Amino acid sequence: MPQSRTFTTANPLSGRIAVPGDKSISHRALILSALAVGKSRIEGLLEGEDVLATAAALRAMGADIQNEDGVWTVYGVGVGGLMQPDNIVDLGNSGTSARLLMGLVASHAISATFTGDASLSKRPMGRVIDPLSDMGADIAARQTADGKACLPITVRGIYPAVPMEYRLPVASAQVKSAILLAGLNTPGITRVIEPVPTRDHSETMLAGFGADISVEADKDGVRKITLTGEAELKPQKIKVPGDPSSAAFPVVAALLVPGSDIVVENVGINPTRAGLFTILQQMGGDIAFENKHTVGGEPVADICVKHSMLSGIDVPADIAPSMIDEFPILFVAAALAKGTTTTSGLYELRVKESDRLLQMAKGLQAIGADVTEKEDGLTIKGSGGKPLPGLDSGHLIATALDHRIAMSFSVAGLASKKGVTIDDISPVETSFPGFEQLIKEMTSG
Repeated sequence: MPQSRTFTTANPLSGRIAVPGDKSISHRALILSALAVGKSRIEGLLEGEDVLATAAALRAMGADIQNEDGVWTVYGVGVGGLMQPDNIVDLGNSGTSARLLMGLVASHAISATFTGDASLSKRPMGRVIDPLSDMGADIAARQTADGKACLPITVRGIYPAVPMEYRLPVASAQVKSAILLAGLNTPGITRVIEPVPTRDHSETMLAGFGADISVEADKDGVRKITLTGEAELKPQKIKVPGDPSSAAFPVVAALLVPGSDIVVENVGINPTRAGLFTILQQMGGDIAFENKHTVGGEPVADICVKHSMLSGIDVPADIAPSMIDEFPILFVAAALAKGTTTTSGLYELRVKESDRLLQMAKGLQAIGADVTEKEDGLTIKGSGGKPLPGLDSGHLIATALDHRIAMSFSVAGLASKKGVTIDDISPVETSFPGFEQLIKEMTSG
């Protein structure tokens, strides 16, 4: 059942808080631990529905995965040791699970059928299917009326798969990671060329598990990732940092609500993920990074944030890969900034959990923001710091089963006159368990 929630004008946000573990790293930590030979230990894993879907899928393929009081233990089966699942694997709302596990299965001599909820089943999978098919996997997908390949999908893996060199036509860490995971059990060299760098957690973690992997960048920033297959991964102890995509919501809330002053502790600030914080600083946001250190090759820091008057800017299109999931909350920040913010090159947002450009434009217009929707972005004329009108009683913002839409409008409600009611808060559990409670604690005064 949908769970509507109303978020209203808030007291200043205050305190030191922690956000859930990084979702991208959590997925990869489970997958690579399942492919290692021996026992891996993971602390700080995001226990949201998306990551739990990956854990359940890996169990179905033979990995022994246990959780005791937030400490996860994974007894891996080794690269090449996956078993065929007995039943259809339901991945809920997790596009990351779907794309990465398709790559994982593609080079193993097993088959698996993946399905998901209504939202995931609308998301196109063709750009993953194409390279994996070139490696030899036999993949059958449901075809939509407009010709998109979507879940349910059956992947019939092959061993040995065909090593390949693949140049990404669109910047996508998930496609890159799917190919690299397929390459782990493929004899020879698998190479991925990235014209535009994307989040590099897969490369960092593969190296940490002992894979033979190298990354080279040319003078134009094009990255060449080379992986030698038939790897033997070594078990690891992993501490997952806080998710910068989750930290984005309290950070923006603190910037927008007058008098706010917060610290978000132990957040990953990998440069391939930190684009939002860079843009918010350029807009005038009072954001500082303290206690910088490194955990498992990942840079981590405490993020100190104070209320600020933001100014609109033209957001460069080439920063999109480092903040692709954070644009919905950036749009909220832009709606209360001084001046105009323009974004472009955001075609990827049309095929996320929802059409995020459409949903954010409609929702922001409904609560009184001046927004123009373009094919590849939004143009937003800010309120100059004045609270947005919000919604009259009985009116709802449609979140389209999208957790980031729900959290973005929750933050918008804190900086509105009448408040904002969203139609369903339940999708937030996919990535940010405890979000509502955290907001209440920060605004309790």
